[in-house]
Amino acid sequence: MNHTPFYEQVRDRLLRYAQVDTQSARVSDTVPTTKKQFDLAYLLRDELLSIGASEVWLDEEKCVLYGAVPATAEGGKAFGLVTHMDTAPDAPGANCRPWVLEKYDGGDILLNGEKGIVMSPREFPNLKNYVGQDLILTDGTTLLGGDDKAAIAAVMTMAEHLLHHPELPHGRIALAFTPDEEVGGLARDLDLARFGVQVAYTLDGDYLGYYEDETFNASHATLTLRGRSVHTGTAKGIMVNAADMAAEFLSLLPPLEKPQFTEGREGFFHLVSVAAQVEHAQVDLIVRDHDPVLFDRREQLLRELAARLAERYGADRVQLTITPTYRNMKEVVDRYPFLIDNLTRAIRLSGLTPQSIAFRGGTDGSALSHRGLPCPNLSAGYENAHGRFEYVPIPSMEKNVEILLHLVRLFGEMDA
Repeated sequence: MNHTPFYEQVRDRLLRYAQVDTQSARVSDTVPTTKKQFDLAYLLRDELLSIGASEVWLDEEKCVLYGAVPATAEGGKAFGLVTHMDTAPDAPGANCRPWVLEKYDGGDILLNGEKGIVMSPREFPNLKNYVGQDLILTDGTTLLGGDDKAAIAAVMTMAEHLLHHPELPHGRIALAFTPDEEVGGLARDLDLARFGVQVAYTLDGDYLGYYEDETFNASHATLTLRGRSVHTGTAKGIMVNAADMAAEFLSLLPPLEKPQFTEGREGFFHLVSVAAQVEHAQVDLIVRDHDPVLFDRREQLLRELAARLAERYGADRVQLTITPTYRNMKEVVDRYPFLIDNLTRAIRLSGLTPQSIAFRGGTDGSALSHRGLPCPNLSAGYENAHGRFEYVPIPSMEKNVEILLHLVRLFGEMDA
């Protein structure tokens, strides 16, 4: 397979970045949730400076890294690229040992001879899409971190190419590298004034050539129940069992509107956890739907069910709290049709067919869009994220560099 001029750059970058442990933590009282995310932030800061990027600045408090590729022409519209530095806490992340399998033959891959860890296309059929390609893998004991370091490798390679070719006309390209995406950080500490652009893209997802302009609406619901415990022998008319109240509440939810029974644009209620005893119970749920009207109805149903419990057991025994998480980016992105027009054109110019699905989750772009920075998502091209069998086809990163360069040119042809 013929390599592009970007092959060695994206390969070497991901191999280096993957060895830096940047796992975020779901439970933490620090910002970012793990201080080791600064290790990659410092590395990237120094790399941005070495390739000649401008406006390089690391927020030493929030762990957000900024940079820019300066405009080379008076015209052209500025835009931004946002990637995240942390990796998921769903599988081990320390002591990652990435390696390159050249010209994958389509068979089983021995990841770790000592431990007998094998990755097979029987279990991971998408491997068949990459026969003949070079893959970056781990030794099967840790995740790779291609989510989102494959995207960082592509962005840095694109930036280096543009900085070394100032004859290419384009507007300003803002860069941001953020922490804690995998644990709901949602780029909350990205300073939009410092970032300094009106539109941007995240690069975060599998399946090369895919993009997302539609995500779930999401919220988190916590039902707190207070019971009364007395001896079971004298409980009649006195005991109030909070565990029974929790079970009653859950039994009233639509039984088939759960993640394991839904797909596409079908929303759901997902039971995250239940902690229940006679005196106290807590039910945690997440609520998801693409359609804003249906999403509001889901939240309203929870309120109605909580009110039903309160009427039966007493208002002082039932408390429901619903906390917004993110909104569907489509509400915002659709107001800026050039964002998707340019992105799909760039994908086609790279020889791919753009494909989009309604993403059954959220992205940093979901939150950024509703903060005033319209921000659809381009796939980074990794596979099997969040697990020990994660891998990244090197040609996917090469192709993403091409897509980004086409995107730069298309924005450069727009009016500022």
